[in-house]
Amino acid sequence: MKYRKLGTTDLNVSEVGFGVWTVSTNWWGKIEEPEGINLLVKAFDLGVNFFDTGDTYGLGYGEEILAKAFKKHRHEIIIGTKFGYDFYANTSREGHTERPQKWEPNFIRYACEQSLRRLQTDYIDLYQLHNPKMDAIENEELFETLDELVKEGKIRNYGFAIGPDIGWYEEGEAAIKERHAAAMQIIYSILEQDPSKAWFPMAEKEKTGLITRVPHASGMLDGTYDKDTVFDPGDHRAHRKQEWLDATLKKVDQLQFLTENMDSTIGQIAIKFALSGPMVASVLPNLTNLPQLEEFVATSETEDIPEEFLERLVELHDHDFLLDETPQESSVVT
Repeated sequence: MKYRKLGTTDLNVSEVGFGVWTVSTNWWGKIEEPEGINLLVKAFDLGVNFFDTGDTYGLGYGEEILAKAFKKHRHEIIIGTKFGYDFYANTSREGHTERPQKWEPNFIRYACEQSLRRLQTDYIDLYQLHNPKMDAIENEELFETLDELVKEGKIRNYGFAIGPDIGWYEEGEAAIKERHAAAMQIIYSILEQDPSKAWFPMAEKEKTGLITRVPHASGMLDGTYDKDTVFDPGDHRAHRKQEWLDATLKKVDQLQFLTENMDSTIGQIAIKFALSGPMVASVLPNLTNLPQLEEFVATSETEDIPEEFLERLVELHDHDFLLDETPQESSVVT
């Protein structure tokens, strides 16, 4: 495993991190606690030191499972968690609808204390605003409170976890340019390059460390799914299966040149692509089983994507992966 410094923070994070949502929610299928803890521990054994969770994951369970897995190794791992959603007052939720957000100083302090309790620790390495909108980013009291928590030693650094859709381009731009974000978590993959591409030069100028998640576009870039895939009813992709799956598979067909010319798997190439983004320190793939974990964690030691392939991937994306073009009309260099 290789490690990178996260922006201007004092955190040296593993190039491949662990998004704890997979073992604390049922969005990617149900994983029982023993299996989830085993995945976390195995990831640590393989060199993963960055574990990213959120207070809303499993209504706090995403933090509790980290404490169960790493109580004896707290100082050997880096924990990122998130705040901003008030799931304490009303835990009911319909599907994946957004919960109410609260950014008042008293609530932030309360949420932080609850996260510390569930994590069984006295400090959080990276405390992230969870899908903030502009009202939060422009809230001076919010950031004064976070600065106080840093001085008190309860959090080491704070940053932003942006979008998608719930707070997106404008919010990411403001987080970097106006709040000089030390760290920002974004979505970036071969299939989903916008708006992250526009943030990269801003992040380079402000030295904002970036964490990218879902590099496999919800499973489409790791060889898991085909046209006959059937998602479980609780899976977040089930409701849009037909139109999303069919269109995405056509895009994936355009990527065969990668595996034909590189020794890595498509899953590893997808992570390498995310790592190629300027200021990107760590990538958070969805990890749901041991073979997948071993494959993805090994990415750190695989070959980099050649520059000409990176350029081709950007051009393919900008041409919607040629879905509306015949081969004769394509301007993409092969």
